[in-house]
Amino acid sequence: MSELNQRPLATLGELADEPVEQTGPTRDFVYVDISSIDRETKKITEAKALTLSQAPSRAKQVLRTGDVLVSMTRPNLNAVALVPEQLDGAIGSTGFHVLRSRWLRPEFLLRLVQSQRFVDEMSALVQGALYPAVRPKDIAAFTFGFETPAQQTRIVAKLEELLSDLDAGVAELKAAQKKLAQYRQSLLKAAVEGALTAEWRTKNTPSETGAQLLERILLERRARWEAKQLAKFKEQGKTPPKDWQKKYPEPVRPDTADLPELPEGWVWATIDQLAAIGTGVTPLKSKSQYYMGGEIPWVTSGALNNEMVAEAIEYVTPLALKECRLELYPAGTLLVAMYGEGKTRGKCSELAIPATINQAIAALVLEDTAIVCKPYMKSFLLKSYDDMRNQASGGVQPNLNLQIVRSIAIPFPPIDEQQAITDTLSAQLETAKDQGTAIELSLKQSTAQRQNILRAAFAGQLVPQDPNDESASALLERIRGERAERAKQPRFLKTKKTKSMNLSNSASLSEWIKASQSDEFSFDDLRSGISGDYETLKNLLFESLENKSPAIEQFFDGNTGQLRFRKVKQ
Repeated sequence: MSELNQRPLATLGELADEPVEQTGPTRDFVYVDISSIDRETKKITEAKALTLSQAPSRAKQVLRTGDVLVSMTRPNLNAVALVPEQLDGAIGSTGFHVLRSRWLRPEFLLRLVQSQRFVDEMSALVQGALYPAVRPKDIAAFTFGFETPAQQTRIVAKLEELLSDLDAGVAELKAAQKKLAQYRQSLLKAAVEGALTAEWRTKNTPSETGAQLLERILLERRARWEAKQLAKFKEQGKTPPKDWQKKYPEPVRPDTADLPELPEGWVWATIDQLAAIGTGVTPLKSKSQYYMGGEIPWVTSGALNNEMVAEAIEYVTPLALKECRLELYPAGTLLVAMYGEGKTRGKCSELAIPATINQAIAALVLEDTAIVCKPYMKSFLLKSYDDMRNQASGGVQPNLNLQIVRSIAIPFPPIDEQQAITDTLSAQLETAKDQGTAIELSLKQSTAQRQNILRAAFAGQLVPQDPNDESASALLERIRGERAERAKQPRFLKTKKTKSMNLSNSASLSEWIKASQSDEFSFDDLRSGISGDYETLKNLLFESLENKSPAIEQFFDGNTGQLRFRKVKQ
């Protein structure tokens, strides 16, 4: 039986549409945007204190205690929160749809928009690819089973009782997960600093030192280069010129001035000395022949969040490989993310398949003797995640580059000790991995349990009805009657004294756009030129985007970090 059966149905638009001032700040203020919300706790944790001169163009909505904020961008992430008393009067981003109601308890409303049904329905309605978002009218149309205020209070109390215990368990699991990650990093650190094999060194004498191993690898590296050069001369029918060997590109040597002392038998090396380093490119997306029917894996930096890359999301054709000079890297190649979204930069992974890569990734190919050093090098790169992020250069979004990757100094032990490190580390990391898997399973079970509790709450199955309460159906009819009466009252809208157009439908909006001298504009530009209320304009704007022959299209402006609009050339 559906959770909505035999219950009076209402929409959020009917019951949570109290007006929200769109005046923006008039003095220094506290700003709440989507990044201010902790998606795990559903709380506002990072509101920003700004001066009036720092006000973003999206800082418009005057928030009140008890407002429920619903992010319209990427609804699958469910960035929702309740405005607490200390943030009364704060300014909210227009990226939120603000739910304010006389008939729904704020805590009830907050739990409602956390339900899986709400998330799924909103996610199915997203508009746009670069900036996936729902519209206010999508949220307003969400249907739910209406409860009386008294029953809402009882439901909220029961939810608090059940979910507080669940939240405490989740907090313990997250703490254990964090400690496990710290333990894993401490193991990797001990491995590449020599502490993990300190006892091993007292009982074993390596067959060669790290310095001798490095020298052997460097000699092989030069021999491979010379063989390739001679093959090129032969293919071109040329005699090798005098002193051609002097053109050998010497690998970057480590700068040991500020590096710590190493255990006996170890030596400092650079990644450039141990591996051939390369990168990739992104074939033009506009050329379908580079992608259509492609069977060659093309890996992007997002795939490096896993320690092994066994498949790609996108594939390219042999034509792309040839014309774009893409290198096909062999299975076993180590990958380092030089840049990417969020925590991607500095991630290390390994190809389980032959694949090409994009320009955001550095590929490390170990050959001949160096191949046996790969497990140790991978452990070093995994340990160095934070170090590499700190070495990144640039402004707002610092990145790594091939030169930085080449010059990274690595403590290099003898091959016998590398094997001992790998054996010891593998066993301990496998135990930690099993513990991590168990924690992940428990967290997934907690998430499922939370949704089961919410589903029961909004299906009327969590708390029995009080027969002394007013009928929910009767109350809903009375609310609708009051709304109908209010709708009959004359409305007086303030209009700007400057030239503007009255807004009545998407056709009038299209006329204004055509008459505008600017090809690109923001939502605020539209508001300054058109009289009418905020929500109506927003809804008509999205309706205009849905027309078969829209006058405008939306795009994300990377320079300003804002969603903007531009005219469509007919």
